[in-house]
Amino acid sequence: MLHLISKLRYDAALYFPYDGPYSGRGPHKKYGDRLDYTNIPKQYLKSSTVEDDIRTDIYQMTMRHKKFANQLNVVIIVKTNLKTLKSARAVLFSSDLELAYDKLIKYYRLRFQIEFNFRDAKQYWGLDDFMNIKELQVCNAANLAFFMVNVSHILRRRSEFSGMSVIDLKAWFRAGRYVRETLKLLPQIPEGISIQSIANQVAVLGRVNTPEEVV
Repeated sequence: MLHLISKLRYDAALYFPYDGPYSGRGPHKKYGDRLDYTNIPKQYLKSSTVEDDIRTDIYQMTMRHKKFANQLNVVIIVKTNLKTLKSARAVLFSSDLELAYDKLIKYYRLRFQIEFNFRDAKQYWGLDDFMNIKELQVCNAANLAFFMVNVSHILRRRSEFSGMSVIDLKAWFRAGRYVRETLKLLPQIPEGISIQSIANQVAVLGRVNTPEEVV
């Protein structure tokens, strides 16, 4: 099941789930008391640390918001300057009620990298193009696309591929394969030729950047 992780306004109207008795008429009440950000119950405090005169308090609780049909896993991060006593807060949430507060924060911080990975998988490695419809096949196709994203990032860290974009990498490897397959069609491979040199020239046709020649 897919879950949502996002951020609410710092003053979002959050309510404790109602746990009182049923009135006997109408639908069951869903909303309890509204959360007072200046007086969050200590029972929800999960972590409190101090670094460079900044105290960071992290609270986690299950809450309701009138814009969401289901309960939310809410994490509130409050940073207080111990010298000036000024504070600021961030309100994160997830639809996964079992997600631990530290993982929720970590996943939210990684949101841009996760979005970039999806972008690369769609743009370069066919995440949008596969025609599978069965669950296992879809899972395998998606895993392969993200696996290739990781491989391309690792290759780009190597000195011989420095300056190359993902498109450049694909063009370079594709050119090498094309040249080798084309030479197999010849009755005899000519002597004294550099297959890689030819591949480098062919790769220029699909390349965006022009890095130093790969040997």
